[in-house]
Amino acid sequence: MSKNHEKTGRKGLKIFGIIVLILVIILVLLVGSVFVFINNKLSKIQQVDIDETDLGVSSQVEENLSGYRNIALFGIDSRDSSLGKGNRSDCIIIASINNSTKEVKLISVYRDTYVNIEGHGLDKITHAYSYGEAPLALKTLNENFDLNITEFATVNFDAVAEAINALGGVTIDVQEDELQYINQYIEATSETTGIDSKRVTSAGTQTLDGVQAVAYSRIRYTEGGDYKRAERMRTVVEAMVEKFKTKSISEMNQIIDQILPEVYTNITSSNIFSLLPSIANFKVTESIGWPYETRGITLDRWYGVPVTLESNVQQLHEEAFGETDYTPSDRVKEISNQIIEATGYTN
Repeated sequence: MSKNHEKTGRKGLKIFGIIVLILVIILVLLVGSVFVFINNKLSKIQQVDIDETDLGVSSQVEENLSGYRNIALFGIDSRDSSLGKGNRSDCIIIASINNSTKEVKLISVYRDTYVNIEGHGLDKITHAYSYGEAPLALKTLNENFDLNITEFATVNFDAVAEAINALGGVTIDVQEDELQYINQYIEATSETTGIDSKRVTSAGTQTLDGVQAVAYSRIRYTEGGDYKRAERMRTVVEAMVEKFKTKSISEMNQIIDQILPEVYTNITSSNIFSLLPSIANFKVTESIGWPYETRGITLDRWYGVPVTLESNVQQLHEEAFGETDYTPSDRVKEISNQIIEATGYTN
């Protein structure tokens, strides 16, 4: 090889190295910009620290469910901006993420379900959040269902209405027997949120605005009662996700700016960042209403009694987590027996 050729080769390598260096610098700047951008977004969330050591997660459950990240989503009926203690969780959904497959299952827990709430005895699960905010609500879910939930996110129904309006509405199939009730709830929801809306005049598949969609999710007096209501809530959440996917980046940005300040959570920014690389692979594969078998009873008020708690928990673990022939913990069996003693319901 001639010296001129060698010199040209070295020059070429030097130029190549400079190009690579420039590309690396650009990449770092881009990544840094994305980090700053996302960090700026996440700073809008209302974040809170909770003691994760007292959430009722047993070592056995932690081991059994190590492949799943279960996050509790609470929708509360606050009449102001408060998202903490004193508010009932009208909507309770557990987002169960399979860490390996990225499949997500949405598990709705019926608000009137009769369970044990530490320090308060047997009561409706909706009251757990009111008594002790998210920590007690999480502990109630974990102890009654053998779960490993340490993370939560709470939103007010006002925020849901605003978010849906920002999306341009969601597509919902309204049934004939729902018309009367959706219009009753539209009036009440519009009054409490301060957001104008109008009546739904006909049944069928249509685009509902924020107030209309929230009103739809609150219907509980048709056949199926509170169980159908939980299903409607899941339907609205899924419709929101599908609508969000259709938006442009700039539209998504505007919607995120509007929604995030209304979110109250203990999920840290670093944990949210850890989800970002795989978030595109997440897919909602199933919606589950819990409990599967229930009977109503009127004591001091009406309750939905899981019949039995033990068998319902067993079925949940088999369906949601693939734990065949699952045996509920001694604590679940103990609570199940307490419910049987209080109600007399064994089947």
